[in-house]
Amino acid sequence: MASPTLVLRYHRFLVIVLVTIILSRSSADGYVRPMPRKDLSVPLAADADEFTPQQVHISQVGLEKMRVTWITDGDAPSTVDYGTSSGSYPFSASGSSDSYSYALIYESGQIHDVVIGPLNPDTVYYYRCSSNPAREFSFRTPPSKLPIKFAVAGDLGQTGWTKSTLEHIAKSGYDMLLLPGDLSYADFWQPRWDSYGRLVEPLASSRPWMVTQGNHEIEKVPLLGSPFKAYNARWRMPYDLSGSESNLYYSFDAAGGAIHVIMLASYADYDSSSDQHKWLAGDLAKIDRQKTPWVVAVIHAPWYNSNDDHQDEGEDMRKAMEELLYQARVDLVFAGHVHAYERFTRVYNNNADECGPVHITIGDGGNREGLATEYIDPQPKISVFREASFGHGQLDVVNGTQALWTWHRNDDDEAVVADKVWLTSLSSSPSCKK
Repeated sequence: MASPTLVLRYHRFLVIVLVTIILSRSSADGYVRPMPRKDLSVPLAADADEFTPQQVHISQVGLEKMRVTWITDGDAPSTVDYGTSSGSYPFSASGSSDSYSYALIYESGQIHDVVIGPLNPDTVYYYRCSSNPAREFSFRTPPSKLPIKFAVAGDLGQTGWTKSTLEHIAKSGYDMLLLPGDLSYADFWQPRWDSYGRLVEPLASSRPWMVTQGNHEIEKVPLLGSPFKAYNARWRMPYDLSGSESNLYYSFDAAGGAIHVIMLASYADYDSSSDQHKWLAGDLAKIDRQKTPWVVAVIHAPWYNSNDDHQDEGEDMRKAMEELLYQARVDLVFAGHVHAYERFTRVYNNNADECGPVHITIGDGGNREGLATEYIDPQPKISVFREASFGHGQLDVVNGTQALWTWHRNDDDEAVVADKVWLTSLSSSPSCKK
């Protein structure tokens, strides 16, 4: 039997270990960072048959149209019936469907793709897919002028924290969601794409989701298929409208053209001789900052990062493309990949620069890999705020000059504003005009 002295020492040791663990998960203000939660089980509704639309999501196509994407387990018509009153669908549009096989062990359902419109701005539309009366959906089109609100969340996955993050976004009154890569965390197991589609459907079917790819979307199996197969099949974006030849990178306008959003590919060629680089240079050259006061870029691997995780993984892309964004006076760059939040000051070439974009890492949506809790010490001067917690961001573009950025920490399932800053468009800065 152990002596009382040994027992006391053992208890003291356990207390020290427990305190160390708690402190290691706490931020400077005493907030205890959440542990990762288990993946969600998101089954298809029990009463759904093989023709019932599921995994419905929408994305903007130009300023007046919307792409509706959904999946059926069996063959069904690729049609969308829609109108501005529930149960009444005076308009109808047809599209196409396709499917894909993966690694000889998975066959997707029929993936339907229909573009509808022209649509009126800031209007609620009701719609049904495949003319199926079993499920009616609705969405609200974005406004045709400022103000407009974006929700921003990266590295979502499908865990309990993801569910909580999505609930917070749903309450935000957002007009459009930007997702800087790493959607489902299927990681080769294709049924996870299906469960993810069902998880995000309540939000993604009611507001346009504009996404770009992350490393978890690559899913390349040697000798058995091409990379990004599931991503390209399930999440088609309007790349062709911006002159891009790849679904991995594209651009689009919002708020009647007051905002230009550029979605870049961290995992496609980006050097000066690449198609992506040439496309980006041409896309930026077309922007008229008198008509488009705000320009936002979205990537996956951050170019600036003071977290220990994924250090320098975006450095080659930064060296290849940062000059293009700087010369075009891009206002904001959102990134994911690092499972934490960090906001930098305006920066260019690793230095504070009043004419550079604000870089924000927001890869904290709720994925199953957990948080990246270790940071470089001391904190670099260009890093303004950083914290390893789950959450999401909101960008309220108020007018052509001012925008409010807020980061909402997922604090015990409550959305708490932990970082907030007013931003001024570079198009209105006399010292930054070209």
